[in-house]
Amino acid sequence: MKIVIINSGSSSIKYQLIEMPSNEVICSGMIDRIGLETSNLTYVTNTNKIEETLPIANHKIGLQKIARLLMDEKVGVIKSTQEINAVGHRVVHGGSNFSNTTIIDDDVKEKIKQLFDLAPLHNPANFEGIIVAEEIFDSAVQVAVFDTAFHQTIPVVAHKYAVPNYLLTENKIRVYGFHGTSHKYVSEKAIDYLENSSKIITIHLGNGCSMTAIKDGKSIDTSLGFAPMNGLIMGTRSGDIDQSVIFHLVNSLGYSVADVNTMLQKQSGMLGLTGFSDLRDIESNAGQGNKDCQLALDMNAYRIKKFIGSYAAALNGLDAIIFTAGIGENSSYIRKLVCTDMEFFGIELDEAKNEIRSKEIREINLPQSKTKILVIPTNEEIEIANQVYDLLSV
Repeated sequence: MKIVIINSGSSSIKYQLIEMPSNEVICSGMIDRIGLETSNLTYVTNTNKIEETLPIANHKIGLQKIARLLMDEKVGVIKSTQEINAVGHRVVHGGSNFSNTTIIDDDVKEKIKQLFDLAPLHNPANFEGIIVAEEIFDSAVQVAVFDTAFHQTIPVVAHKYAVPNYLLTENKIRVYGFHGTSHKYVSEKAIDYLENSSKIITIHLGNGCSMTAIKDGKSIDTSLGFAPMNGLIMGTRSGDIDQSVIFHLVNSLGYSVADVNTMLQKQSGMLGLTGFSDLRDIESNAGQGNKDCQLALDMNAYRIKKFIGSYAAALNGLDAIIFTAGIGENSSYIRKLVCTDMEFFGIELDEAKNEIRSKEIREINLPQSKTKILVIPTNEEIEIANQVYDLLSV
């Protein structure tokens, strides 16, 4: 069974063509910095590798470019879209409608659209991927895998907000959590690697960021809540903010609700602090003495440390912390900032190991560190492929 996996993030598209059930990756790649003049595209097969820098204005243009490469006469890996049996889509917000992997039909698409307001940077991009894939891979089964599904195990004490009860019972306002596919994948890899680890914190750091407390393989708390904009400082999203600031902006400073929503979703976070949304640019400018960039990096790490402390309390202990996703896997500097002065939690970083780059699972802690520090490359695409295959093989 050939399955194309489309993982549309807020500013990126990751994709793989996978032969199942062998998990053989026939083709993989990504586009990042979508919306900028310097978008990066990679396309990798066993015999070819293409890397380009070019302007890609939106997700639709990016997906069309990927499809053309898959079927290209020289570097393509399929002759016809009829070879594709299924397309698996990462969908960020499933709300209260979806807790399992689901075959996409018109009703499913409508419900995904209804959740646009709750995940405005993600669900529209996910939906665009579905629409384009239906056009290109018109004989394939389209399947949605929801980021919120892994967090369905969060207990009510953690997922309920302290607001009137009817908002949960009637309006389904609660913590849903996100990046669940990634947190599930890397936590299972960590448990296999460590063999007897039951108390883990996974730290997913990309343009979007989240952390999850995982006990015995199950999510018990997570930093993203009703929609994917609270918790950690992100590329353009503010993360946690006192609600009073929102009321002050509207009632005293004349901002509209729409203005505030745009500000907190698209103009805040690292972009609002530095003028840059990409951490590579921020680290580069900090290294050249930009104080705003250095402060933003320090704030980013400080917020992560606060969540490590609270989740260690929720878990009543800590066996390991895991860094994953684009920043978590590649930024040794952020990892160093997070792990500095954390000996109370048994976290002691080996700075030499921290600088090693690898695509494999690796420990970056000192031998005497009571808490393991792992870097585990996430592979949401393989996780999505497994779930799609399991659904269609029943």
